[in-house]
Amino acid sequence: MTDVSRVGRRSIADLILAGEAVAWLVLAGLALRALTFARVAALAGGPPSSGRATRTDDDKADRIGWAVEAAASRLPWRPLCFERGLAAHMMLRRRGQASMLHYGARSDGSLGPSAHVWVRLGARDVIGGEEAARFATLATFPATRTGLDS
Repeated sequence: MTDVSRVGRRSIADLILAGEAVAWLVLAGLALRALTFARVAALAGGPPSSGRATRTDDDKADRIGWAVEAAASRLPWRPLCFERGLAAHMMLRRRGQASMLHYGARSDGSLGPSAHVWVRLGARDVIGGEEAARFATLATFPATRTGLDS
């Protein structure tokens, strides 16, 4: 993924994409605070938008991952992985991309359990993937046939 500090070197289209990411981060934060987990899961598990290309687009995934990270690093609050993952997932699905939002957990010894959210498009990590290997997948959105995905 491109370094988040290089905002000045990005195209106008990428800066607009980062603006969209701000909006999705705000919406994701509001959804996670105002809606039940079941309702958020239903939103995340919906089908990709139709009428747009459904071919996996790695460049688009990279740009969206960059946009969400760049936007999150500049907000006056620190969006957590769930907000970031939900924002990236919704941006990809809006563009017809069949991304998968993963929700995982692990035990941190004396600190207790912790959770993490990451997004994949096919075999490609879009956001949050650098920590994903340390977490057991509890659920994916949309759900896989077995309910668990690794």
